Amino acid sequence: MKPPKKWKMAVVIWLAIYPLITLIFALLGKQLILIEPLPLRTLIITLIAVPTMVFILIPALQKLLHNWLFK
Repeated sequence: MKPPKKWKMAVVIWLAIYPLITLIFALLGKQLILIEPLPLRTLIITLIAVPTMVFILIPALQKLLHNWLFK
């Protein structure tokens, strides 16, 4: 089976990252904004977002959108 087209994977990644980052900021925004310097804040956000994306959201979306992805 051929891999999905890159633009389709970009859509899947966006469908995962946008709500995830929004949720992270909704839940932790007030605490995160207090963390200085900015690189440390970014590190913490990415430590939450990347594993969530790789192990939960992307596989779930690939399963959900399988027919469209591989069409």
